Amino acid sequence: MAESYVLEKLRSVEETYNELTRRLGDPDIATDPEELQRVAKARSSLEETVQIYNQWKQTQKDLEEAQEVYKEAKGDPQMQELASSEVQELEDKLEQLEHRLKLMLLPRDPNDEKNIMLEIRAGTGGDEACLWVGDLVKMYSCYAESQGWSINLASESISETGGFKEAILEIKGDRVYSKLKFEAGVHRVQRVPVTEAGGRVHTSTATVAIMPEVDDVEVEIDPKEVEIGTARSGGAGGQNVNKVETAVDLLYKPLGIRIFCTQERSQLKNRERAMQILRAKLYEMKLREQNESVTSMRRSQVGTGARSEKIRTYNYKDNRVTDHRLGENFNLEALLEGDLEEVIQACIAKDQQERLAELMEKSE
Repeated sequence: MAESYVLEKLRSVEETYNELTRRLGDPDIATDPEELQRVAKARSSLEETVQIYNQWKQTQKDLEEAQEVYKEAKGDPQMQELASSEVQELEDKLEQLEHRLKLMLLPRDPNDEKNIMLEIRAGTGGDEACLWVGDLVKMYSCYAESQGWSINLASESISETGGFKEAILEIKGDRVYSKLKFEAGVHRVQRVPVTEAGGRVHTSTATVAIMPEVDDVEVEIDPKEVEIGTARSGGAGGQNVNKVETAVDLLYKPLGIRIFCTQERSQLKNRERAMQILRAKLYEMKLREQNESVTSMRRSQVGTGARSEKIRTYNYKDNRVTDHRLGENFNLEALLEGDLEEVIQACIAKDQQERLAELMEKSE
């Protein structure tokens, strides 16, 4: 039997779903497209939970009937054995449904549906750290492609020796933040740099920040606090790129955040892109502050997503990647080619388990 608090929540969800269904049939709602869309979306978000809840209720009823048959079959060993087998199957099914329902009742992260800005910065390790940023850019690009997401290099600071001092990727698609939010933190690499003649293993790092894409309604920015300059873009693009000042150099004075945008061919578009990145940075900082203020055991285990938190070590010698939050190892070559799904799903599962444990504690 599911816990009473779970059943109470499920009844509440079912009542809300039924009320939203009735509202969809209201003539007044039908003539208001915006309200109709809002109600339909709210109902749709509850539909799967209600369907599983109905399956649970039917399975509970079937189990009670099977248990009754088992009791009545005392004088018939064969019938009792069949009934016992059915009881076991239904108990297993009921347990699986209860677990699914508990996961569905967990509070949803409001950012899970959002696109992101993924920022990678070179940490310790000098030129090797910049090369490592380049490898991570490739890794996330490959993963994004495997998910059917679109990816675009929004901003870059190229290192003279190769790789990037900093790169910001704009990734759009279905539930991007819900998967990549677990990638925030320090990614450490242990390998022999191409510049190392003695064959010694060096340790370098790069920091990854996952910034949900936001609009100007969610983050207010005072124009007086933003200083925008222009410069000539370098690199590919023909004579126009080098002669016209299309690049934008943005400075957010309160925090000293500087963004240099050169990817677009017009100054206006680079300005818009720079402001988009700034909003995402400020929003990510706000989220990080909220997470760091949470002192529960779950947050200390799964991680706060802080830039200073070492989440993973990539060991080239042993072809092994260790995720320190999970305490598990993964194949290095596969991960660098973008095969991140296994480790991401493991992080999601761990997060769900620990949030379930918190929910159970609060209900007691």
